[in-house]
Amino acid sequence: MTEVFEPKILAICCQWCSYAAADLAGAMRLQYPPNVRIIMVPCTGRVDALHMLRPFEEGADGVLLSGCLPGDCHYKDGNLKAAKRVDYVKGMLASLGVEPERLEMYHNSSAMGPQFAQTCRDFTERIIGLGPIYGAGQKAA
Repeated sequence: MTEVFEPKILAICCQWCSYAAADLAGAMRLQYPPNVRIIMVPCTGRVDALHMLRPFEEGADGVLLSGCLPGDCHYKDGNLKAAKRVDYVKGMLASLGVEPERLEMYHNSSAMGPQFAQTCRDFTERIIGLGPIYGAGQKAA
């Protein structure tokens, strides 16, 4: 019998917009995969490259950052800085032999509960398509 792959996904969300969108999705009873774990940060601009890489070391199959809409960051341009960092870390992942598609930046306003739920579903499907990052239950050495 074949085991179904349930990816481990970490969503790093800014408290002002994306976490509020996740909260709205829950209040609206919108379904998104339960394997998406959410961490709230004050701003995605505070998320360092190491914060994006560590989850992979700990066994996550995918990491998504979700910040305010471009031009609407509560900290001026933190979300734009985060997007640049995501691109940089994607290059690092590729040089390590890890698919850069396992890391992505999204933008959701606090009123985008349905879009946040869809983002989680779409990202989960992408990671399922890529398969496990390491062998069954293994972490990086």
